[in-house]
Amino acid sequence: MKTRDRILECALQLFNHKGEPNVSTMEVANEMGISPGNLYYHFHGKEPLVLGLFERFQNELAPLLDPPAHAQLSAEDYWLFLHLIVERMAHYRFLFQDLSNLAGRLPKLAKGIRNLLTALKRTLASLLARLKTAGQLVSDTQALGQLVEQITMTLLFSLDYQRILDREGEVRVVVYQIMMLVAPHLLLPARQATERLALRYLDDPD
Repeated sequence: MKTRDRILECALQLFNHKGEPNVSTMEVANEMGISPGNLYYHFHGKEPLVLGLFERFQNELAPLLDPPAHAQLSAEDYWLFLHLIVERMAHYRFLFQDLSNLAGRLPKLAKGIRNLLTALKRTLASLLARLKTAGQLVSDTQALGQLVEQITMTLLFSLDYQRILDREGEVRVVVYQIMMLVAPHLLLPARQATERLALRYLDDPD
């Protein structure tokens, strides 16, 4: 692994564990056993380090935000898709632990987050539209637009909400919450199937 990638991985672990504001570039260098000058050669301060991690997060999330339009998705595929998104967000959870302050300090990050949220909401709206076309969703366009907002907020803040309650943030809990948000908008057979699957999903630690 290249030194630059090793620095990013070390910083990610420290930021996730201690919170980004509580970690200095000096601590990252010490944790890696390299000189501050060596770290500075790759990242001229903490802002480029955070932006480098955000860029990596974006690159990992991008394939999930552009699913093939012609793909035939089963009901389970939608929840797997959400699960994969939440997993990526959990892997970079420091970005969402104090999002408003972090974005306020780093304007470039704020712009990137806004673009990411636009892409995320566009993808969610597209997936819900597919369900509606398939005759499984019954809500009108306005209600589905609000559902997209609710799903987005759950994705952004549920892991941190669990942390505030002194719980270990779990991906399956977030996916369960989203499934239960979507369920009331489904036709009865699909709703009942989704609720049963959600309960099994919540009970299964794997």
